[in-house]
Amino acid sequence: MNDFPVPRVVVSRCLEFGEVRYNGAVIPDKAVQRMRPYVEFIPICPEVEIGLGVPRDVIRIVEGEEKQLIQPKTGEDLTEEMKNFSKGFLSQLSDVDGFLLKNRSPTCGMHDVKVYQSEKNSQVVGKTSGLFANEILQQFGGLAIEEEGRLKNFTLRHHFLTKLFTLASFRQVKKQGRLQNLQAFHSRNKYLFMAYHPGILKQMGRIIANHDNHLFSEVIEYYKERLYKLLGKPAKPSAHVNVCQHMAGYFKKELSPKEKEGFQSLLKQYSDEKVPLSAVLSVLHSWVDRFDNSYLQRQTYFEPYPLELVEISDSGKGRAYS
Repeated sequence: MNDFPVPRVVVSRCLEFGEVRYNGAVIPDKAVQRMRPYVEFIPICPEVEIGLGVPRDVIRIVEGEEKQLIQPKTGEDLTEEMKNFSKGFLSQLSDVDGFLLKNRSPTCGMHDVKVYQSEKNSQVVGKTSGLFANEILQQFGGLAIEEEGRLKNFTLRHHFLTKLFTLASFRQVKKQGRLQNLQAFHSRNKYLFMAYHPGILKQMGRIIANHDNHLFSEVIEYYKERLYKLLGKPAKPSAHVNVCQHMAGYFKKELSPKEKEGFQSLLKQYSDEKVPLSAVLSVLHSWVDRFDNSYLQRQTYFEPYPLELVEISDSGKGRAYS
């Protein structure tokens, strides 16, 4: 699998793209550096976009009836301005597949943004999402959305990249407007989707069978809802074991008893976190080539995104591809 679409990703501009942090810094980011040859980035800094300078005084989210975005030094309330910008910018986005945001930012952070008691009181009373990020989650919650800090974790990074490139491919299918293209997309992603959620995979299969002769515009929307749900969380190791068992079943007549026994032992080592999933997939892929199985050769499960985006250190992770 080498013919990948180019995902479109909105990225916090301070990550590699501009000296726009409140202190005038730009943040080096290894994940962004690796992705740049394969992804079309759309850099944005919400704080700069609403007219705040660089460098600038700190802004904070403070407690209230509704959480407010305040600049303590000036006392300026930027809440409505930021909300209006976020809604306006996002409403004009088209053909976007994901977002990569600066963690802990009062505008871009997704999870661990500090909430302060008041603009004068620096006591932290909770955590929330930034105003820009919150609007993204409201409008684009089904897309590939992640914070830069979390991409240091292999499992989260693998899930983000898998989801990102899968959704970019799905966007192409949607543009083509033909049921047979959607069916082909579903076919080549069968085992990838099985690893995520076998039950939803079956639902998607019924949708593309289209026994009720729905219009393509209806079918693609039903399918998209299921796809977003299926890709909501990383696949579990036990699901990967199930998928690998299914794929190995294609070769049950060709393999020797010793090869079958060795493969089961390898799967057990993966389950026990002694080897990464990549070790199991390497054996499976060698059989796919050895027995020239054209159906499995097309499966995205073996390479859901460009191999160049896999870091060499990932091969030693006990839960690689989990």
